Amino acid sequence: MTPLAEAPVQQKLAHTSRGQRLLNRRTLWRIATVLGLIAGLGLFLAWLSPLTRDALIIGLIANQFLIVLLIGFSLIALSLLWSVGQRFDVWVFAAMNLRGYHSRWMDRAMWLTTQIGNAGFAAVLAVGGYALGSRPLVIELGLGTLTLWLLVELIKVFTDRARPFNLLRESRVIGRHEPGLSFPSGHTAQTFFIVALCIGHFQLSLEIATGLYSIAALVAFTRIYVGAHYPRDVIAGAILGLVWGILIGSVAPYL
Repeated sequence: MTPLAEAPVQQKLAHTSRGQRLLNRRTLWRIATVLGLIAGLGLFLAWLSPLTRDALIIGLIANQFLIVLLIGFSLIALSLLWSVGQRFDVWVFAAMNLRGYHSRWMDRAMWLTTQIGNAGFAAVLAVGGYALGSRPLVIELGLGTLTLWLLVELIKVFTDRARPFNLLRESRVIGRHEPGLSFPSGHTAQTFFIVALCIGHFQLSLEIATGLYSIAALVAFTRIYVGAHYPRDVIAGAILGLVWGILIGSVAPYL
């Protein structure tokens, strides 16, 4: 083989070697992340009193609504293995992200709305709760946000789903290209968690609860609109946030 003919082969081998090293690093990073998150959750559970752990388990078993939500989340996660589910995601994503009316003011409004799902918004609420003397709410928001974030990151590592703009040829990204993985939507989970927690904590009326859930649904929609998530990502995030809000609320009296 001539030197000119060998050059492409060597380049291909070098490219393959670099790709393999990157793959190995990603694999090691995922393993380390899983172990770290499991250790963190284990320490949190160990920190809880036996009474609190028992309340958490009993509340999960006794609450049929929670069981239905968990089954729904599991089915959505399993549907990631089905090609028909991906076709559904792509079709709905294109309808919300690419088609229809788009303008600069709407893009800005959607980007601002999606920030409600940031952990910083929960921190603002916690500071407000502390200023109003609601120490239990501060504890619930703090512990709930931390553990929910750990859970979301753990699930993302296991599902390993890339964001739409990394796979699809056509997508609109409003704001920055967010790092990390796609399933489930952390912003959506955080928003539904806060709503569920506040409704239970303050025993809000049906009208107010409906309004808050409408805002949470809008945040979920914006995650697709800004190009950060597929539909199943936000549906799973909403379910996970509801589950976590109900669970944290159920063990709050023991914290």
